[in-house]
Amino acid sequence: MSEQAMDRSQHGHLVIIGGHEDRENSKEILSRFVELCGGAGSRIAVITAASRVPDEMWERYFTVFGELGVNDMLRVDVPERATANDAELAGKVRECDGIFMTGGDQKRLLAMIGGTLLDEAMHAALKNRGACIGGTSAGASAMCGHMLAEGKADLLPEKGSVSLGAGLGFVQRVVIDQHFSERHRLARLLTIVAQNPYLQGIGIDENTALVVERGVGIEVIGGGTVTIVDGRNLISNVADIPGGATPELIDVRLHLLPAGSSYALPEEIGHPHQLPPQSTRNAPEALVDFLRNVTKRNPVS
Repeated sequence: MSEQAMDRSQHGHLVIIGGHEDRENSKEILSRFVELCGGAGSRIAVITAASRVPDEMWERYFTVFGELGVNDMLRVDVPERATANDAELAGKVRECDGIFMTGGDQKRLLAMIGGTLLDEAMHAALKNRGACIGGTSAGASAMCGHMLAEGKADLLPEKGSVSLGAGLGFVQRVVIDQHFSERHRLARLLTIVAQNPYLQGIGIDENTALVVERGVGIEVIGGGTVTIVDGRNLISNVADIPGGATPELIDVRLHLLPAGSSYALPEEIGHPHQLPPQSTRNAPEALVDFLRNVTKRNPVS
């Protein structure tokens, strides 16, 4: 591991990307990912398990990470689930400074790696070594404990139109949707929250990332916004209406965090961290529980 990588904060980071991140111009999001991995001298694993065109995905990120100065990359192809239980491969991933999951299909990603040695290695790299875990599109949705598995994106919330599955569990008590504004997915995020009000919904726009420093705080980077839907105090008739009907939803909170937003937990303000300086401002009370959930160092179901 490089000296630069060894010197980075051991909190560990998540870079959760809404898809279609800029890979040709400023490369802001991927540059930040590389920085949090430890810089150009870091070792980065690229997991293409979500995609049915893994060669294309590998070439795409091999090129862009190379342009950002990284020349130590590990290609992690998972053509079958048995590959993800290969101890030698898992050991190599465990020692990486950064692990990046490409887009594709989050259900395919979980079917291939969920509960395997590769899954365990990713968690060990994050928790024990302070690695950075990144994921775009399907790789972003898979980050949470409760993953969006199926769902329509219609104009109104609709009971029964979405379903959840088990995710990788890097964060808990949230569910993540991607390509959010571009594909008009507020209705389906409201549907998820109506049916699972203890979850907070996170919608991430394209070329936008929610960056999480575990135990510390968050920042939003890129060109769009992160939308948070908080229905923990909602009043709803969702349990009493038939499938396909639109539920009544009262007292749902919505927070919009544009790029440049950043907050640290109140107790972490003034302590060393890798968030931007403006994160030292006090987070609104409405965001504190969200920050605690999404930055929890040792999430449990």
